[in-house]
Order: sequence, then structure tokens, then C-alpha cells
Amino acid sequence: MVKEREIKQVIIIRTDLEMGKGKMIAQACHASLEAYKKANPRIKSLWKNHGYKKVVLKVKSLEELMSIYEQIKNTKIPHALIIDAGKTQLEKGTITCLAIGPYFSDEIDKFTGHLKLL
Repeated sequence: MVKEREIKQVIIIRTDLEMGKGKMIAQACHASLEAYKKANPRIKSLWKNHGYKKVVLKVKSLEELMSIYEQIKNTKIPHALIIDAGKTQLEKGTITCLAIGPYFSDEIDKFTGHLKLL
């Protein structure tokens, strides 16, 4: 029997912005949905059937977030970089977070395995 590969989504949030909890959650939700829209239908179905696993990680700077984005942007892994509209806590154009997946966990971990949980 072939073991099925785990599928997850990772959301990476910048902690240097010191967003309030509600703002942080809203940004993570934006990222999750935008990346989900780009995912392969088969992967989406498998992800749904296995509980929509999500992991929220943190980075300490824009540079750290963009380094990961630069590595992932030309892969087949769905992703979404979120830029704030500037209507509440942050200036318009502030990059807040990055969602990666849903996709195979082992592939995502190549880019995010060194990060800590939020």
C-alpha cells in the first residue's frame, strides 16, 4: 500500500509590524483564501478530506518574509503574498504575510521548516 502524502497550508506572519490579534487573524485569513484559490482541485479535495491542516509561523522582518517569497514564487506551489489596503492599523502597501499551499507538506517544509510557530 502506498502511503498518502500529507497536505497542509502554511501561513507566515511578520511579527515586526506588531499587528493586533484581530488584524493578524484577518491578514492570515486573506492569505489562506488567496493561496487556496490557486491550488490544484485534486490537492484541494485531499486537503479538505484530511481536515484542512494549517500551520501559522512567524518571521521577524520584511526581508525574511521576502526571502521565502523569492524562493517559492517560481515553483508550482500555490502561494499568496498579502499587501494591506491601509484602512486600519497599517499604511497602505504594507506586506503583512505569505500563505503557501495547500500542497504537499514535505515540499513546503523545504522553504519553511526552519521557522518557529507564531
